[in-house]
Amino acid sequence: MDTLKIAIYGAGSIGTISGAYLSAAYGKDHVTLIDTWPVNVAALNSEGAHVIGTTDFTTPVTAVMADEVVDQFDLILLHTKQVDNATVIPAVKQLLKPDGTLVSLQNGVPEKYILTHIPAKNLIAGSVVFGATGAGPGVTELTTAYDSFKAHAYQIGEIDGTITPRTELVQTILSHVGMTPISNELMGTKWSKLLVNAAFSGLSTIMNRTFGEVAQDDVGVKSALHILNEGLNVGQADGITFTPLSGVDLAATFGLTGDDFTDTQIATLRLMTGASAKLKASMLQDLYKQRKTEVDYINGLITATARDHGIATPFNDLVVKLITEAERTHTIPTFEVAKAELQQLLDHRAVVS
Repeated sequence: MDTLKIAIYGAGSIGTISGAYLSAAYGKDHVTLIDTWPVNVAALNSEGAHVIGTTDFTTPVTAVMADEVVDQFDLILLHTKQVDNATVIPAVKQLLKPDGTLVSLQNGVPEKYILTHIPAKNLIAGSVVFGATGAGPGVTELTTAYDSFKAHAYQIGEIDGTITPRTELVQTILSHVGMTPISNELMGTKWSKLLVNAAFSGLSTIMNRTFGEVAQDDVGVKSALHILNEGLNVGQADGITFTPLSGVDLAATFGLTGDDFTDTQIATLRLMTGASAKLKASMLQDLYKQRKTEVDYINGLITATARDHGIATPFNDLVVKLITEAERTHTIPTFEVAKAELQQLLDHRAVVS
């Protein structure tokens, strides 16, 4: 580790947490946080990275503007949004040493696009399991319960599912942030995370509520289960074998086998959401800031894949419609409107069943 150079590309809410704990473990001379927000870079350099919320932790870090990076890195953790990949991935390629490794830690399933620029031998895919919210320049709020965050921060794996020395090395490095299991069913891991993201990030955004508030609302939790099931049906049709997420087998636990979901399934989903109860979706935060969201790469990926297989996905369709409209009009979805439209879908499904 004496000579290993690590970069965090995208020092937003999640990236700042990754950078903070890795800087504390390896020292600020070995870890660089890269961002495009000058005020954030300045604050990180002058005040350090400050993690608040379910913990309170500050550590010195090195931060640099993306257009001022001169080094190349052995390991780059990619924490930017997919909407910027057309410019970000070519830039990252230039910063990666020829034998370096990029770990894609974006929402959704971006690897197919990344592989058009970066060879599989330089790519490890991963998922972030914890949540965070930006709290100002240099400050991020960890919204996942601290013990849960430390017990399960990421999942990683090779594109072909093999276990290799480099995945084990990356696992060791990321364990300084939180436990990081290696998956040999990479796409199943990514799709499992995608479904939970689609359900709770999607609904948090259109209902303008936290994950916990969505889960505690009867319409919200039933809609989340329908979004999960639409994604399960679509993924299975596309040849995906879903892997457990934080120990939960989504297909076995939340599969719809009758006319409606059971009280046990509802209670289990609510319990599963507990660690992220305070989290508001990053897509909702994007709408607050009048930025384009990643809905096309989350719920939109489900609906696009569904069209390939002739599968109906009305709940995911509604999420895409409402978020796209909010982007277009620079408005924030309202709880009452979203709940009414979701209730209509639930009522229609009850009549059809």
